[in-house]
Amino acid sequence: MNRTRTTIAAVVTIGAATVATTLLVPGVASSAPTTQAGVKAATARYHSVQQAERDGYSGKHEPCVSSPAGAMGFHYVNADLIADPKVDPLKPEILLYAPNKQGKPVLVGVEYLVLDPQGELTAAPTLFGETFQGPMPGHGGGMPHHYDLHKWVWSDNPSGEYAPFNPTLSCG
Repeated sequence: MNRTRTTIAAVVTIGAATVATTLLVPGVASSAPTTQAGVKAATARYHSVQQAERDGYSGKHEPCVSSPAGAMGFHYVNADLIADPKVDPLKPEILLYAPNKQGKPVLVGVEYLVLDPQGELTAAPTLFGETFQGPMPGHGGGMPHHYDLHKWVWSDNPSGEYAPFNPTLSCG
């Protein structure tokens, strides 16, 4: 029992320390020490879609995105996090869910998003030592130009941890 409490306290302490050192201003390279384990710990509660919705994520009107390269899944978007120009690795702007065999959404990854509606960024943002994809036009519905970075935290991706599509997933 004490060992469990110690482990949980360590994760919370590490997570809090990581948040303080990993904020990223768009266009500025990050020396983010956040690890896969840190992102997993921060997003574990979102295995529950209901919890994600309580925390401001919405999948309303979001189709399951796929291509011949695989799937991204359903995008559950947090508008408040997108509106903030800073990126916090432990608070992704988008949660990615893919349907399981019964059609139930399962958390598979996260996506970080930086808006650049006026084309003001002089360089693509970076996080985890990876450069965001973009700039790219919005995908519809008035979405502005932006940069994004996918991270397959909850699903292995043979195309790479940061590849946009995961060939092991599908929308159907």
